[in-house]
Amino acid sequence: MLVYQALFEPDLIDGGFVISFPGLGGYSQGDTEEEGRAMALDLLRTLLHDRMKRGEEVLPGKVIRGSRYRLIALPVLEAAKVELYCALRASGLRKVDLARRMGIAKGNVDRLFDLRHASRMEQIEAAYSALGLQLRVVVEKAA
Repeated sequence: MLVYQALFEPDLIDGGFVISFPGLGGYSQGDTEEEGRAMALDLLRTLLHDRMKRGEEVLPGKVIRGSRYRLIALPVLEAAKVELYCALRASGLRKVDLARRMGIAKGNVDRLFDLRHASRMEQIEAAYSALGLQLRVVVEKAA
């Protein structure tokens, strides 16, 4: 699971919360805690998607303590895509190299990193395998 901490600051003028991710940038807002969490997840997706699209490093989530911070976790498929992107960058290979190793078109590889595209988990698993890695799923008791 890929988790980031969002800063929820009270909006003293309009009410609700102003939401940001320290180190990632971007802002959003929500009128309630529940709406704020949904907006935070959408903002996180957008920030990570944009970094990956530009070929930039994706920074790991910071551990910050305080009552104004909320843990925001990416859904499993999106987390697997972000981790795959980080693994590709660490390997020194390009997307075209990954496509060649997988025997697919580069456009299909691009979709593996698109957080808005519903890739099949088998495709993600094959991409990890092409990088010499193994994708594992861990189930834990909820906190």
